[in-house]
Amino acid sequence: MTTLELDKKFDNNEEDILEHFDLSSMRKINQEPKRVNIDFPSWMVKSLDKEAKHVGVSRQAVIKMWLAEKLQSLDSNVVS
Repeated sequence: MTTLELDKKFDNNEEDILEHFDLSSMRKINQEPKRVNIDFPSWMVKSLDKEAKHVGVSRQAVIKMWLAEKLQSLDSNVVS
């Protein structure tokens, strides 16, 4: 199938074009995990564990949520 044929099928909603793609190798851009090591003082680890238990997620999930919130707020401050 040519690119033009695929575009036509998509534009005309003739069929589900996803069957023509290999989705097994699909990745979200900038979403690949990258391992980093960071040392925290023991009081921070205790506080993180307490919050993780309260929310019902892992310590790592708490750290990711908080970092994501902070980074998003920084990005929105730059745009404003």
